[in-house]
Amino acid sequence: MTDKIKDLAADFVNGNISRRDFARRAGALGVGAAAVNFALGGAVTQAMAADFNWQAHKGKKLRLLLNKHPYADAMIADLAHFKAMTGIDVEYDIFPEDVYFDKVTAALSSHSNRYDVLMTGAYQTWQYGPARWLVDMNEYLKDSSKTAPNYDFNGIIENLRKSDAWSGKPGEALGSKNAKQWAIPLGFELYNISYNKRIFDKLKLEPPKNLPDMIEIGTKITKDAGGAYGVSVRGSRSWATIHPGYLSAYTNYGAKDFDVSAKGMKSVVNSAQSKEMNKLWVEMIQKCGPKNWATYTWYEVAQDLGAGRCGMIYDANIIGFFENGPGNKESGHIGYAPFVPNPKMDHSTSNVWIWSLAMSSFSHQKDAAWYFIQWASGKNFGIFGGVKKQLVDPVRETTWKDPAFKARLDKNYPGFYSAFEKSLPDAKIYFTPQPLFFNVTTEWAAALQRMVAKEVSVDEGLDKLAAHIDHEMKSAGI
Repeated sequence: MTDKIKDLAADFVNGNISRRDFARRAGALGVGAAAVNFALGGAVTQAMAADFNWQAHKGKKLRLLLNKHPYADAMIADLAHFKAMTGIDVEYDIFPEDVYFDKVTAALSSHSNRYDVLMTGAYQTWQYGPARWLVDMNEYLKDSSKTAPNYDFNGIIENLRKSDAWSGKPGEALGSKNAKQWAIPLGFELYNISYNKRIFDKLKLEPPKNLPDMIEIGTKITKDAGGAYGVSVRGSRSWATIHPGYLSAYTNYGAKDFDVSAKGMKSVVNSAQSKEMNKLWVEMIQKCGPKNWATYTWYEVAQDLGAGRCGMIYDANIIGFFENGPGNKESGHIGYAPFVPNPKMDHSTSNVWIWSLAMSSFSHQKDAAWYFIQWASGKNFGIFGGVKKQLVDPVRETTWKDPAFKARLDKNYPGFYSAFEKSLPDAKIYFTPQPLFFNVTTEWAAALQRMVAKEVSVDEGLDKLAAHIDHEMKSAGI
Protein backbone atom coordinates (compact mmCIF):
# COMPACT_ATOMS: atom_id res chain seq x y z
CA MET A 1 0.00 0.00 0.00
CA THR A 2 1.38 3.39 -0.99
CA ASP A 3 2.25 6.16 1.41
CA LYS A 4 -0.22 8.39 -0.43
CA ILE A 5 -3.28 6.41 0.67
CA LYS A 6 -1.91 6.17 4.22
CA ASP A 7 -1.47 9.93 4.33
CA LEU A 8 -4.91 10.43 2.83
CA ALA A 9 -6.50 8.18 5.47
CA ALA A 10 -4.66 10.03 8.23
CA ASP A 11 -5.95 13.36 6.91
CA PHE A 12 -9.51 12.04 6.98
CA VAL A 13 -9.31 10.59 10.48
CA ASN A 14 -7.72 13.78 11.77
CA GLY A 15 -10.54 15.84 10.29
CA ASN A 16 -8.42 17.62 7.69
CA ILE A 17 -10.52 16.49 4.72
CA SER A 18 -14.19 15.60 4.28
CA ARG A 19 -15.58 12.16 3.55
CA ARG A 20 -16.38 13.27 -0.01
CA ASP A 21 -12.82 14.52 -0.57
CA PHE A 22 -11.41 11.30 0.88
CA ALA A 23 -13.52 9.13 -1.46
CA ARG A 24 -12.70 11.26 -4.49
CA ARG A 25 -8.95 11.30 -3.85
CA ALA A 26 -8.86 7.58 -3.02
CA GLY A 27 -10.64 6.89 -6.30
CA ALA A 28 -8.15 9.03 -8.17
CA LEU A 29 -5.34 6.94 -6.69
CA GLY A 30 -6.99 3.79 -8.07
CA VAL A 31 -7.10 2.14 -4.65
CA GLY A 32 -9.55 -0.71 -4.01
CA ALA A 33 -12.05 -0.90 -1.14
CA ALA A 34 -10.00 -3.41 0.86
CA ALA A 35 -6.91 -1.24 0.74
CA VAL A 36 -8.94 1.83 1.71
CA ASN A 37 -10.41 0.06 4.75
CA PHE A 38 -6.97 -1.19 5.78
CA ALA A 39 -5.56 2.33 5.52
CA LEU A 40 -8.43 3.74 7.55
CA GLY A 41 -7.89 1.11 10.23
CA GLY A 42 -4.24 2.03 10.50
CA ALA A 43 -5.03 5.72 10.70
CA VAL A 44 -7.61 5.11 13.42
CA THR A 45 -5.07 3.08 15.41
CA GLN A 46 -2.61 5.96 15.22
CA ALA A 47 -5.36 8.34 16.39
CA MET A 48 -5.61 6.39 19.66
CA ALA A 49 -2.78 8.44 21.03
CA ALA A 50 -1.38 8.73 24.55
CA ASP A 51 -2.74 5.42 25.83
CA PHE A 52 -6.36 6.38 25.18
CA ASN A 53 -8.54 3.84 23.43
CA TRP A 54 -10.97 5.75 21.23
CA GLN A 55 -12.50 2.43 20.12
CA ALA A 56 -13.47 1.24 23.59
CA HIS A 57 -17.14 1.53 22.61
CA LYS A 58 -16.89 0.22 19.06
CA GLY A 59 -20.22 -1.16 17.82
CA LYS A 60 -22.41 0.97 20.08
CA LYS A 61 -25.00 3.41 18.74
CA LEU A 62 -25.86 6.93 19.88
CA ARG A 63 -28.83 9.12 19.10
CA LEU A 64 -28.51 12.89 19.17
CA LEU A 65 -31.17 15.58 19.56
CA LEU A 66 -30.08 18.61 17.54
CA ASN A 67 -31.28 22.12 16.82
CA LYS A 68 -31.21 23.12 13.15
CA HIS A 69 -28.20 25.43 13.17
CA PRO A 70 -24.87 25.82 11.33
CA TYR A 71 -23.12 24.32 14.40
CA ALA A 72 -25.21 21.17 14.09
CA ASP A 73 -24.58 21.13 10.34
CA ALA A 74 -20.82 21.18 11.01
CA MET A 75 -21.09 18.16 13.32
CA ILE A 76 -23.23 16.25 10.86
CA ALA A 77 -20.76 16.98 8.06
CA ASP A 78 -17.95 15.37 10.08
CA LEU A 79 -19.78 12.39 11.60
CA ALA A 80 -17.96 9.98 9.28
CA HIS A 81 -14.71 11.02 10.92
CA PHE A 82 -16.10 10.33 14.39
CA LYS A 83 -17.41 6.92 13.28
CA ALA A 84 -14.06 5.98 11.71
CA MET A 85 -12.16 7.04 14.84
CA THR A 86 -14.43 5.36 17.43
CA GLY A 87 -16.46 2.68 15.70
CA ILE A 88 -19.56 4.25 17.29
CA ASP A 89 -22.59 4.66 15.05
CA VAL A 90 -24.54 7.92 15.32
CA GLU A 91 -28.14 8.75 14.44
CA TYR A 92 -29.85 12.06 15.07
CA ASP A 93 -33.14 13.93 15.06
CA ILE A 94 -32.98 17.60 14.13
CA PHE A 95 -35.66 20.24 14.63
CA PRO A 96 -36.01 23.98 13.93
CA GLU A 97 -35.51 26.27 16.91
CA ASP A 98 -39.16 27.29 17.22
CA VAL A 99 -40.03 23.76 18.37
CA TYR A 100 -36.63 22.45 19.45
CA PHE A 101 -36.69 23.26 23.15
CA ASP A 102 -40.20 21.83 23.48
CA LYS A 103 -38.78 18.57 22.10
CA VAL A 104 -35.91 18.66 24.60
CA THR A 105 -38.15 19.38 27.57
CA ALA A 106 -40.60 16.67 26.54
CA ALA A 107 -37.84 14.07 26.17
CA LEU A 108 -36.13 14.90 29.46
CA SER A 109 -39.22 15.45 31.61
CA SER A 110 -40.61 12.07 30.51
CA HIS A 111 -37.27 10.41 31.44
CA SER A 112 -37.02 9.04 27.91
CA ASN A 113 -33.84 7.14 27.03
CA ARG A 114 -34.25 7.89 23.30
CA TYR A 115 -31.53 10.54 23.26
CA ASP A 116 -28.01 10.27 24.60
CA VAL A 117 -26.64 13.71 23.71
CA LEU A 118 -28.52 16.96 23.10
CA MET A 119 -27.82 20.57 22.22
CA THR A 120 -28.78 23.11 24.84
CA GLY A 121 -28.28 26.68 25.92
CA ALA A 122 -26.82 27.51 29.33
CA TYR A 123 -30.07 29.07 30.57
CA GLN A 124 -31.96 25.85 29.90
CA THR A 125 -29.56 23.92 32.14
CA TRP A 126 -30.76 26.04 35.08
CA GLN A 127 -33.94 23.99 34.75
CA TYR A 128 -32.63 20.69 33.39
CA GLY A 129 -29.61 20.36 35.69
CA PRO A 130 -31.13 20.77 39.17
CA ALA A 131 -33.98 18.50 38.05
CA ARG A 132 -31.28 15.82 37.54
CA TRP A 133 -32.19 15.42 33.89
CA LEU A 134 -28.57 16.01 32.85
CA VAL A 135 -25.30 14.35 33.81
CA ASP A 136 -22.72 16.41 35.68
CA MET A 137 -19.76 16.31 33.28
CA ASN A 138 -17.28 16.69 36.14
CA GLU A 139 -17.70 12.97 36.68
CA TYR A 140 -16.10 12.37 33.29
CA LEU A 141 -13.70 15.29 33.18
CA LYS A 142 -12.01 14.01 36.35
CA ASP A 143 -11.81 10.40 35.13
CA SER A 144 -8.58 9.85 33.20
CA SER A 145 -9.75 6.45 32.02
CA LYS A 146 -12.64 8.05 30.14
CA THR A 147 -11.16 11.36 29.03
CA ALA A 148 -8.38 11.61 26.46
CA PRO A 149 -5.16 13.10 27.89
CA ASN A 150 -5.01 15.70 25.11
CA TYR A 151 -8.67 16.77 25.39
CA ASP A 152 -7.70 19.92 27.33
CA PHE A 153 -11.00 21.12 28.77
CA ASN A 154 -9.22 24.24 30.04
CA GLY A 155 -8.46 25.13 26.42
CA ILE A 156 -12.12 26.14 26.09
CA ILE A 157 -12.52 29.88 26.81
CA GLU A 158 -12.81 30.20 30.59
CA ASN A 159 -15.93 32.38 30.74
CA LEU A 160 -17.75 29.89 28.53
CA ARG A 161 -16.79 26.91 30.67
CA LYS A 162 -17.98 28.72 33.77
CA SER A 163 -21.19 29.87 32.12
CA ASP A 164 -22.18 26.21 31.60
CA ALA A 165 -21.54 25.34 35.26
CA TRP A 166 -23.87 26.05 38.18
CA SER A 167 -24.40 24.62 41.67
CA GLY A 168 -28.18 24.84 41.41
CA LYS A 169 -28.43 27.26 44.33
CA PRO A 170 -30.43 30.36 43.26
CA GLY A 171 -28.17 33.40 43.13
CA GLU A 172 -24.91 31.52 43.45
CA ALA A 173 -22.37 32.55 40.83
CA LEU A 174 -21.80 30.51 37.70
CA GLY A 175 -18.60 28.50 37.74
CA SER A 176 -18.29 28.44 41.53
CA LYS A 177 -16.14 25.78 43.23
CA ASN A 178 -19.12 23.53 43.90
CA ALA A 179 -20.71 24.08 40.48
CA LYS A 180 -21.80 21.12 38.38
CA GLN A 181 -20.71 21.13 34.75
CA TRP A 182 -24.11 20.57 33.18
CA ALA A 183 -22.92 21.07 29.60
CA ILE A 184 -19.81 21.51 27.44
CA PRO A 185 -19.59 24.55 25.10
CA LEU A 186 -19.77 23.84 21.37
CA GLY A 187 -20.14 27.27 19.76
CA PHE A 188 -21.27 30.70 20.93
CA GLU A 189 -22.15 34.26 20.07
CA LEU A 190 -21.40 37.61 21.64
CA TYR A 191 -23.05 40.96 20.95
CA ASN A 192 -21.62 43.88 19.03
CA ILE A 193 -22.39 45.94 15.93
CA SER A 194 -22.85 44.60 12.41
CA TYR A 195 -23.53 47.41 9.96
CA ASN A 196 -24.21 48.04 6.28
CA LYS A 197 -21.06 49.61 4.86
CA ARG A 198 -22.87 50.72 1.71
CA ILE A 199 -25.36 52.79 3.73
CA PHE A 200 -22.71 54.12 6.09
CA ASP A 201 -20.43 55.11 3.23
CA LYS A 202 -23.28 56.83 1.37
CA LEU A 203 -24.10 58.96 4.44
CA LYS A 204 -20.43 59.38 5.43
CA LEU A 205 -20.99 57.75 8.82
CA GLU A 206 -18.76 55.83 11.22
CA PRO A 207 -20.02 52.96 13.42
CA PRO A 208 -21.44 54.23 16.74
CA LYS A 209 -19.19 54.26 19.78
CA ASN A 210 -21.90 54.24 22.46
CA LEU A 211 -25.67 54.18 22.95
CA PRO A 212 -26.33 57.95 22.63
CA ASP A 213 -24.17 57.90 19.49
CA MET A 214 -26.19 54.97 18.16
CA ILE A 215 -29.44 56.90 18.60
CA GLU A 216 -28.04 59.90 16.72
CA ILE A 217 -26.61 57.82 13.85
CA GLY A 218 -29.64 55.55 13.67
CA THR A 219 -31.98 58.53 13.48
CA LYS A 220 -29.95 60.00 10.61
CA ILE A 221 -30.11 56.70 8.72
CA THR A 222 -33.88 56.49 9.21
CA LYS A 223 -34.23 60.05 7.89
CA ASP A 224 -31.69 60.11 5.04
CA ALA A 225 -30.95 56.55 3.81
CA GLY A 226 -33.88 56.40 1.41
CA GLY A 227 -35.97 53.68 2.99
CA ALA A 228 -33.75 51.82 5.44
CA TYR A 229 -34.26 52.36 9.15
CA GLY A 230 -31.46 52.87 11.66
CA VAL A 231 -31.07 50.07 14.20
CA SER A 232 -32.51 46.57 14.40
CA VAL A 233 -32.87 44.85 17.76
CA ARG A 234 -35.17 42.13 19.06
CA GLY A 235 -38.56 43.02 20.54
CA SER A 236 -40.86 39.99 20.79
CA ARG A 237 -42.43 39.02 24.11
CA SER A 238 -39.74 36.47 24.87
CA TRP A 239 -36.70 35.89 27.07
CA ALA A 240 -34.69 36.02 23.82
CA THR A 241 -35.35 39.78 23.54
CA ILE A 242 -33.59 40.48 26.83
CA HIS A 243 -30.41 38.40 26.64
CA PRO A 244 -28.56 39.80 23.55
CA GLY A 245 -27.80 43.48 22.95
CA TYR A 246 -30.26 44.69 25.58
CA LEU A 247 -28.59 42.93 28.52
CA SER A 248 -25.12 43.75 27.19
CA ALA A 249 -25.99 47.47 27.28
CA TYR A 250 -27.88 47.12 30.57
CA THR A 251 -24.81 45.63 32.24
CA ASN A 252 -22.53 48.26 30.71
CA TYR A 253 -24.53 50.94 32.52
CA GLY A 254 -23.88 49.15 35.82
CA ALA A 255 -27.35 47.62 36.14
CA LYS A 256 -28.06 44.14 37.56
CA ASP A 257 -31.09 41.88 37.57
CA PHE A 258 -30.91 40.90 41.26
CA ASP A 259 -29.23 41.78 44.51
CA VAL A 260 -28.29 38.57 46.31
CA SER A 261 -27.91 38.44 50.09
CA ALA A 262 -28.42 36.07 52.98
CA LYS A 263 -32.07 37.14 52.94
CA GLY A 264 -32.53 35.94 49.36
CA MET A 265 -32.82 37.56 45.94
CA LYS A 266 -34.34 40.99 45.34
CA SER A 267 -35.06 42.41 41.90
CA VAL A 268 -33.18 45.61 41.09
CA VAL A 269 -34.45 46.11 37.54
CA ASN A 270 -35.72 49.51 38.72
CA SER A 271 -32.33 50.82 39.88
CA ALA A 272 -31.12 54.26 38.78
CA GLN A 273 -28.63 52.59 36.41
CA SER A 274 -31.38 50.49 34.85
CA LYS A 275 -33.65 53.49 34.37
CA GLU A 276 -30.88 55.50 32.73
CA MET A 277 -30.12 52.74 30.23
CA ASN A 278 -33.77 51.86 29.56
CA LYS A 279 -34.71 55.45 28.75
CA LEU A 280 -32.03 55.47 26.06
CA TRP A 281 -33.00 52.02 24.77
CA VAL A 282 -36.67 52.96 24.50
CA GLU A 283 -35.75 56.23 22.76
CA MET A 284 -33.60 54.33 20.28
CA ILE A 285 -36.41 51.97 19.29
CA GLN A 286 -38.95 54.79 19.04
CA LYS A 287 -36.73 57.00 16.89
CA CYS A 288 -34.88 54.56 14.66
CA GLY A 289 -36.03 50.98 15.29
CA PRO A 290 -38.19 48.77 13.05
CA LYS A 291 -41.89 49.66 12.74
CA ASN A 292 -42.98 46.20 13.89
CA TRP A 293 -40.31 45.96 16.59
CA ALA A 294 -42.58 44.08 19.03
CA THR A 295 -42.64 41.10 16.63
CA TYR A 296 -38.87 40.97 16.04
CA THR A 297 -36.84 37.86 16.88
CA TRP A 298 -33.25 37.17 15.83
CA TYR A 299 -34.64 35.97 12.50
CA GLU A 300 -36.22 39.32 11.53
CA VAL A 301 -33.12 41.18 12.72
CA ALA A 302 -30.96 38.97 10.49
CA GLN A 303 -33.28 39.25 7.51
CA ASP A 304 -33.32 43.04 7.65
CA LEU A 305 -29.53 43.22 7.81
CA GLY A 306 -29.07 40.83 4.90
CA ALA A 307 -31.71 42.56 2.78
CA GLY A 308 -30.43 46.10 3.41
CA ARG A 309 -33.57 47.17 5.26
CA CYS A 310 -31.61 48.51 8.25
CA GLY A 311 -28.38 50.38 8.72
CA MET A 312 -27.07 48.26 11.58
CA ILE A 313 -27.93 45.68 14.20
CA TYR A 314 -26.90 45.37 17.82
CA ASP A 315 -27.17 41.63 18.16
CA ALA A 316 -25.23 38.40 17.73
CA ASN A 317 -21.94 38.90 15.90
CA ILE A 318 -22.55 35.64 14.06
CA ILE A 319 -25.62 37.16 12.38
CA GLY A 320 -23.26 39.58 10.66
CA PHE A 321 -21.07 36.62 9.68
CA PHE A 322 -23.93 34.57 8.20
CA GLU A 323 -25.58 37.52 6.42
CA ASN A 324 -22.29 38.43 4.73
CA GLY A 325 -22.26 35.07 2.99
CA PRO A 326 -23.30 34.17 -0.58
CA GLY A 327 -26.97 34.48 -1.47
CA ASN A 328 -27.79 37.58 0.56
CA LYS A 329 -28.46 40.94 -1.09
CA GLU A 330 -25.91 42.75 1.07
CA SER A 331 -23.23 40.06 0.89
CA GLY A 332 -19.85 41.77 0.94
CA HIS A 333 -21.30 44.98 2.39
CA ILE A 334 -21.43 43.99 6.08
CA GLY A 335 -18.94 45.53 8.49
CA TYR A 336 -18.23 44.74 12.14
CA ALA A 337 -17.45 46.94 15.11
CA PRO A 338 -17.04 46.49 18.87
CA PHE A 339 -19.49 48.46 20.98
CA VAL A 340 -19.27 50.06 24.43
CA PRO A 341 -22.81 51.35 25.14
CA ASN A 342 -21.96 53.54 28.15
CA PRO A 343 -19.88 56.64 27.25
CA LYS A 344 -18.34 56.47 30.73
CA MET A 345 -17.00 52.92 30.20
CA ASP A 346 -13.83 51.90 28.36
CA HIS A 347 -14.76 48.27 27.63
CA SER A 348 -17.78 46.25 26.54
CA THR A 349 -19.74 43.84 28.74
CA SER A 350 -21.23 41.51 26.16
CA ASN A 351 -23.60 38.85 27.33
CA VAL A 352 -23.24 35.51 25.50
CA TRP A 353 -25.38 32.72 24.15
CA ILE A 354 -23.66 29.33 24.15
CA TRP A 355 -24.84 26.33 22.18
CA SER A 356 -23.56 23.44 24.26
CA LEU A 357 -23.69 19.66 24.40
CA ALA A 358 -25.27 17.89 27.36
CA MET A 359 -25.76 14.25 28.26
CA SER A 360 -29.17 12.89 29.22
CA SER A 361 -29.30 11.27 32.65
CA PHE A 362 -31.55 8.65 31.10
CA SER A 363 -29.11 7.54 28.41
CA HIS A 364 -28.08 3.88 28.42
CA GLN A 365 -24.83 4.73 26.60
CA LYS A 366 -23.31 7.41 28.81
CA ASP A 367 -19.64 6.48 28.32
CA ALA A 368 -20.03 6.37 24.53
CA ALA A 369 -21.94 9.65 24.70
CA TRP A 370 -19.01 11.23 26.53
CA TYR A 371 -16.72 10.12 23.70
CA PHE A 372 -18.94 12.01 21.27
CA ILE A 373 -19.00 15.15 23.43
CA GLN A 374 -15.19 15.04 23.76
CA TRP A 375 -14.81 14.75 20.01
CA ALA A 376 -17.32 17.51 19.14
CA SER A 377 -15.85 19.94 21.68
CA GLY A 378 -12.27 18.94 20.95
CA LYS A 379 -9.44 20.73 19.16
CA ASN A 380 -9.58 18.94 15.81
CA PHE A 381 -13.30 19.37 15.27
CA GLY A 382 -13.13 22.99 16.41
CA ILE A 383 -10.63 23.76 13.66
CA PHE A 384 -12.55 21.71 11.08
CA GLY A 385 -15.79 23.53 11.92
CA GLY A 386 -14.17 26.95 12.04
CA VAL A 387 -12.10 26.64 8.87
CA LYS A 388 -14.31 24.51 6.62
CA LYS A 389 -17.83 24.99 7.98
CA GLN A 390 -19.69 27.70 9.89
CA LEU A 391 -18.74 26.94 13.48
CA VAL A 392 -18.35 30.64 14.28
CA ASP A 393 -17.85 31.64 17.05
CA PRO A 394 -15.71 28.61 18.06
CA VAL A 395 -15.16 28.04 21.77
CA ARG A 396 -11.50 27.01 21.78
CA GLU A 397 -8.57 29.38 21.85
CA THR A 398 -6.68 27.02 19.52
CA THR A 399 -9.21 27.68 16.75
CA TRP A 400 -9.00 31.45 17.13
CA LYS A 401 -5.20 31.20 16.95
CA ASP A 402 -5.25 28.85 13.95
CA PRO A 403 -3.69 30.62 10.92
CA ALA A 404 -6.17 29.13 8.45
CA PHE A 405 -9.15 30.24 10.54
CA LYS A 406 -7.84 33.77 10.94
CA ALA A 407 -6.99 33.96 7.24
CA ARG A 408 -10.54 32.89 6.35
CA LEU A 409 -12.04 35.66 8.47
CA ASP A 410 -9.60 38.34 7.33
CA LYS A 411 -10.18 37.51 3.66
CA ASN A 412 -13.96 37.10 3.59
CA TYR A 413 -15.14 38.91 6.74
CA PRO A 414 -12.75 41.83 7.29
CA GLY A 415 -13.09 43.39 10.72
CA PHE A 416 -14.87 40.42 12.28
CA TYR A 417 -11.79 39.05 14.06
CA SER A 418 -10.77 42.44 15.43
CA ALA A 419 -14.27 43.23 16.74
CA PHE A 420 -14.41 39.82 18.39
CA GLU A 421 -11.03 40.23 20.08
CA LYS A 422 -12.04 43.56 21.59
CA SER A 423 -15.37 42.20 22.85
CA LEU A 424 -14.21 38.85 24.22
CA PRO A 425 -12.37 39.63 27.49
CA ASP A 426 -15.50 40.55 29.45
CA ALA A 427 -17.99 38.46 27.47
CA LYS A 428 -19.93 36.06 29.68
CA ILE A 429 -23.43 35.40 31.02
CA TYR A 430 -24.43 38.38 33.16
CA PHE A 431 -27.78 37.07 34.40
CA THR A 432 -28.00 35.85 37.98
CA PRO A 433 -28.77 32.10 37.72
CA GLN A 434 -32.13 31.09 39.13
CA PRO A 435 -34.85 28.61 38.14
CA LEU A 436 -37.48 31.21 37.12
CA PHE A 437 -35.23 32.71 34.46
CA PHE A 438 -37.72 32.28 31.61
CA ASN A 439 -40.67 33.62 33.60
CA VAL A 440 -38.69 36.68 34.69
CA THR A 441 -37.21 37.53 31.29
CA THR A 442 -40.49 36.99 29.41
CA GLU A 443 -42.27 39.43 31.75
CA TRP A 444 -39.28 41.76 31.35
CA ALA A 445 -39.76 41.75 27.58
CA ALA A 446 -43.48 42.43 28.01
CA ALA A 447 -42.69 45.42 30.26
CA LEU A 448 -40.24 46.72 27.65
CA GLN A 449 -42.95 46.51 25.00
CA ARG A 450 -45.31 48.57 27.16
CA MET A 451 -42.65 51.22 27.69
CA VAL A 452 -41.86 51.48 23.98
CA ALA A 453 -45.58 51.70 23.18
CA LYS A 454 -45.87 54.57 25.72
CA GLU A 455 -48.47 52.67 27.70
CA VAL A 456 -46.38 53.36 30.78
CA SER A 457 -43.37 55.54 31.55
CA VAL A 458 -39.96 53.92 31.90
CA ASP A 459 -39.81 54.71 35.61
CA GLU A 460 -43.26 53.32 36.34
CA GLY A 461 -42.79 50.33 34.05
CA LEU A 462 -39.57 49.26 35.76
CA ASP A 463 -41.01 49.81 39.25
CA LYS A 464 -43.95 47.58 38.40
CA LEU A 465 -41.64 44.98 36.84
CA ALA A 466 -39.46 44.82 39.96
CA ALA A 467 -42.52 44.34 42.18
CA HIS A 468 -43.85 41.61 39.87
CA ILE A 469 -40.53 39.74 39.87
CA ASP A 470 -40.22 39.94 43.67
CA HIS A 471 -43.73 38.52 44.02
CA GLU A 472 -42.93 35.62 41.67
CA MET A 473 -39.70 34.81 43.47
CA LYS A 474 -41.37 34.94 46.88
CA SER A 475 -44.22 32.72 45.67
CA ALA A 476 -41.65 30.18 44.50
CA GLY A 477 -39.84 30.29 47.83
CA ILE A 478 -36.70 31.87 46.42
